[in-house]
Amino acid sequence: MAAVSATLPLVTLPTLPWAENALEPVISANTIRFHYGKHHRTYVDTLNKLVAGTEFAQMPLDEIIRATEDKTSTTAIFHNAAQVWNHNLYWNCLRPNGGGEPPASLKQKINAAFGSVDACKKALSAAAVAEFGSGWAWLVMNGDKMQIVTTSNADTPVTQGMTPLLTIDVWEHAYYLDYQNKRVDHVNAIIDKLLNWDFALQNAG
Repeated sequence: MAAVSATLPLVTLPTLPWAENALEPVISANTIRFHYGKHHRTYVDTLNKLVAGTEFAQMPLDEIIRATEDKTSTTAIFHNAAQVWNHNLYWNCLRPNGGGEPPASLKQKINAAFGSVDACKKALSAAAVAEFGSGWAWLVMNGDKMQIVTTSNADTPVTQGMTPLLTIDVWEHAYYLDYQNKRVDHVNAIIDKLLNWDFALQNAG
């Protein structure tokens, strides 16, 4: 097998699953240009610089995250790797004309965990709105149990052995250009109009 060129980036910026303006009016093309084109791209570029020539240079992204968490010497690598992973998932959690009712098999699991789809949506919204500062709200499988959890800053349920199904980004750069300080409006619009329940079902297995 030919050696991998040292000039090739370990991690690349994935292509968005839809056009920049496809989520309007819930999320503007302008927000996507900054959120994806600036913030996400910067995490990717910074991570590649940080891991170049290190033991992490040939690791898959999830292994980098697990190998660098809770270590002072690799804090910057962890933060950038986790943010790349979180965003890679996040874009696929959204789709034009999303929201609505989950597929029947996923709905059954949601009903078992929360009582109803509406109760799940309300709990996800409440968690996302209540997360203090920057962070993420997640619908996850924790073993065989479906739960809603939050993480601060770059943290991710991946390090806790959970399987993320969906996530909502509540860092200010995800919504401030469109909603200013009205995080609740942003979160509820995503849940009602953009959530990709089919992607959640794929992740649930």
